Amino acid sequence: MKKIHIALFLTLFFTSCDKGFDEMNINPIALTAVDPAFQLNTAIVASAPGYGNLSYETTIVKQMITPFSGQGSAANFNQDNRTVSNGNWTTYYGNIIRELTDVIAQTKDNAARSNLYNMARIWRAYSFMVVSDSYGDVPYTQAGKSYLEGIVKPVYDTQESIYTDILNELDAASAGLDAAKAKVASDVMYDGDVVKWKRLGYSILLRAAMRLSKVNPTKAAEYVAKAVAGGVMQSNADNAIIRHTASFTNPVGSQLNGGQSAFFYLDEEFVSFLQKNNDPRLASIAVRYVGATSGAQQVESRANRTPAVQIGAPQGYDNTTISAAVTASKLASLWDYSQLDKTRMAALTAPSFLVTYAQTQLLLAEAVFRKWTTGNAATLYANGIRAHMQQLASYGTSTAIAESAITAYVDANPLAAGKELEQINTQYWVASFLVGPEAWANFRRSGFPVLKPNPYPGKDLKTEDFIRRLTYTDAELNVNKVNVQQAISRQGANLLDTRIWWDKK
Repeated sequence: MKKIHIALFLTLFFTSCDKGFDEMNINPIALTAVDPAFQLNTAIVASAPGYGNLSYETTIVKQMITPFSGQGSAANFNQDNRTVSNGNWTTYYGNIIRELTDVIAQTKDNAARSNLYNMARIWRAYSFMVVSDSYGDVPYTQAGKSYLEGIVKPVYDTQESIYTDILNELDAASAGLDAAKAKVASDVMYDGDVVKWKRLGYSILLRAAMRLSKVNPTKAAEYVAKAVAGGVMQSNADNAIIRHTASFTNPVGSQLNGGQSAFFYLDEEFVSFLQKNNDPRLASIAVRYVGATSGAQQVESRANRTPAVQIGAPQGYDNTTISAAVTASKLASLWDYSQLDKTRMAALTAPSFLVTYAQTQLLLAEAVFRKWTTGNAATLYANGIRAHMQQLASYGTSTAIAESAITAYVDANPLAAGKELEQINTQYWVASFLVGPEAWANFRRSGFPVLKPNPYPGKDLKTEDFIRRLTYTDAELNVNKVNVQQAISRQGANLLDTRIWWDKK
């Protein structure tokens, strides 16, 4: 009997204590829900190009280079280093696309948040362009739904179907933005300015349409017309910029001001192009620590930013074989080559540009040349050059280019008959400096600029002169093997040589 009484007492005690127990165990200051606007901001900030951008994209298009091997082996040796090339995959699927998919799910049926919904759709389309342009066929329709629908092994969609949906999404989302509806005031890109978001959406639509220039010119022309009719960027004030702070530093700047500061150099071909054309942008981009014989000697007292003294590092060497090239250039050591200035364009708080008015004007120039829209190709071409030069003032007064110098360059480099595509896309290459994924994508699409292949003897390339795609990650090959293998059987071998859908010869 006594045991029964004790048991009954304990039952009554814990039953009564359970009342309010849930409330007692809730942290009153902990977040129980996240505003989807903050999730959009998280996705945008995470989109800034980082270490992989230096090791692969900017090196493939011969803007940057490192001669150091080991962990840094990547496009500098045309090698498949998946611990580096998985950067886009990990960043976009592990963070950006997951956040955006959740934002879209939360706001889809909420008319009061329709602008946020459409902004997330635009940035999700942009994000999938980066991922698909990097790897080809990738998870799309089932991507980012592990939490929402429990899909942890998503199927891979064809790049053609992905682009078909991206075009439709950008068109519909841009048109769906409404300045009369609630403003997303916390938006880090445009502070909720719907007009600028609409211009961004249509500018990305123009970019996506131009990707189809070789594989489906009819559809490319159709969507170029839609983008132009919707209204693309009108000035540098419309640029899609991530403004970094001490709390959210520039990823490239973090690398070049940290442990990687002495490893990366401006490529010889990029520097030579700017020098030969008396391009005033070189003075804003480059610094050379003259006479440096080690990374420790790359100090401000040795810094020379004069364009004429800049010497880019050649491709085809590693740090053990580059001595002959160093001697031929009469340098003190490999540390004497020109670098991206880590105190200006690669500063910790330097902005990251993702989609710009300059790029948009140059794409329009090509579209006019192809007769996919109306306008004056020469004027648009000149506008693109001018806009990029003016854009450099965003890094600070020391990178700003005088208007007189801009005008002199534009006047000296008009669009020439018979060379339109080469000139337009070569300028796009310069205007996309540090936006590696876009510079690489447009290089593959257009075939310009005409660059010399990296002659390094230890390459993993089998049939191509340049890397055409990044390989699927080892994690995907292990965890999502069936779906990955289906994509490989459809697209081609999981090699750096394999061309993605829109990248045709």
